[in-house]
Amino acid sequence: MSGAYDEHGEHGGAGGPEPAPRIPMPRASVEDSGLALPAAPLVLEHQVLASLLGAWALAACSPQEAAAVDAHLGECGTCAEEALRLRDAVELLQRPESLDLDPALRTRVLDGCLERRPPRIPVPEWAAPYDAETARLDALLQDFGDAEWHAPVRLRWFDGDGTASRRTTVAGVIAHLLTVDGLVGVPLGLPDPLGEITAPAPAPASRTEAYWRASHFPPTRAVRAPWREQSHALVRTVAFTGGPGGGEGRMPVSYGDFELPLRDAMLDRAFECWVHAEDIAEAVDYPYEPPSPRHLNRMIDLAARMLPGVLAERRRARPAPPGGRRHLVAAGEPGRSLRLEIEGSGGGEWLIPLDSPAAVGSAEREVAHVALDGVEFCRLAAGRVPPAEAVAGQVGDREAIRDVLFAAASLSRM
Repeated sequence: MSGAYDEHGEHGGAGGPEPAPRIPMPRASVEDSGLALPAAPLVLEHQVLASLLGAWALAACSPQEAAAVDAHLGECGTCAEEALRLRDAVELLQRPESLDLDPALRTRVLDGCLERRPPRIPVPEWAAPYDAETARLDALLQDFGDAEWHAPVRLRWFDGDGTASRRTTVAGVIAHLLTVDGLVGVPLGLPDPLGEITAPAPAPASRTEAYWRASHFPPTRAVRAPWREQSHALVRTVAFTGGPGGGEGRMPVSYGDFELPLRDAMLDRAFECWVHAEDIAEAVDYPYEPPSPRHLNRMIDLAARMLPGVLAERRRARPAPPGGRRHLVAAGEPGRSLRLEIEGSGGGEWLIPLDSPAAVGSAEREVAHVALDGVEFCRLAAGRVPPAEAVAGQVGDREAIRDVLFAAASLSRM
């Protein structure tokens, strides 16, 4: 989005001087004194006024000088053209600012409010990222018109061999989030957004495809209300049932071929909400910032904790090497490990056990070290960056590094 300056009136007539180009006027400097009657413009020579154009473009003139330059630009085409060039140059020097709020601002404001007046029923810390990301996406959607809701979006994920994709619209993405969030809502006693629709399997992709097929028309802006109502209901419900004294979010949530405890399922939904919000923002050509560092760190931690299980699944799907599997480690024992170093916002270090999901990461048995930017790692885990193209610092066992990068990409799904 961008604003527009008001245009000033035209000047000149038959036989008069050439009309000056209409240009945006800079904001005049403001004195520290209170309100005062506007001073009459100074009477200055052309050469002096031309020398003031640079200061005028930077809004560094006194009010009297600015008024004199303004009056002169309506009469002198040469100076008006120079003023336009200077104003354009000043705009290039200014850093463009996003109209969106810093994602961390909402967290800081809420923290400050809750310190002053703690809630009677607090939202569990592990549900806060979902609460924040759904609120941010809803803020992005609130001013969308019909054209934006029907803008094409391509969902992408890594299917083990390469990048897969599915074409939909902005409204279709919200329908996808609605149906997959239902996997978390139904075990909590919330209505299933599929209603009477039967999905062939209780997996995210199957539920979404069933919802899309059952719709008589492509999803429209009407899908926003049930998605937002469900997200509010999820946060309210876990606040009552999943916080201290309510199981600490350990209740299992099934995704069809795997399960996550409720606390991790809420993080997973926060992560997908952010990733698909970026897909939507890209479709409508609008900037979108990553989550706050605290929430981003929790999402990265979930992905790091899931990597050993994905490594084991990928290993089982490949033929065993000659002589049987090497490096098998008993549960709870230290094994070969890869150090995953996440740099930047939300960063940290994780030791990823390579030989068994039940093994313990060990610094003494570290065989490789990978360093990745936090947002780059999340985009790898979301299937937006092919594992072979991930910008990573790599040291050590090349096969172990490749396995972990491909396992990270395999965390993605539609």
